[in-house]
Amino acid sequence: MKNKTIFCFLILILLVLIIIFFIIHTFLVSKEKNNNSAEAAFLCAKGLYQYSKDNGVKFDSQCLGICGNYSVDIVHVPRTEEDNLTENQCTDYASGKTNHFIELDEDGNIVRLV
Repeated sequence: MKNKTIFCFLILILLVLIIIFFIIHTFLVSKEKNNNSAEAAFLCAKGLYQYSKDNGVKFDSQCLGICGNYSVDIVHVPRTEEDNLTENQCTDYASGKTNHFIELDEDGNIVRLV
């Protein structure tokens, strides 16, 4: 009887450890995917910037487009009131089409990634 109780207790501990392992694994994989998507969005934003620059776009506080779940916005550094005008903000972010945004300065440097 005592051996059976010990065996059941060991099985219970094993199950708890397996559950903890899966929870930790799921959290780490999810975090890694988020980091990869932010990195991919940033690389995409740099590409949008370069494409626009190569095509003669004059950068002055405007939305460049979408990269994944990120809107890409050009802002002044330091920020000006012009950056806060509705017509100079990405409508896709404001409407909820994207959940994040990347702000680049007029030289294509990252200002903020949210």
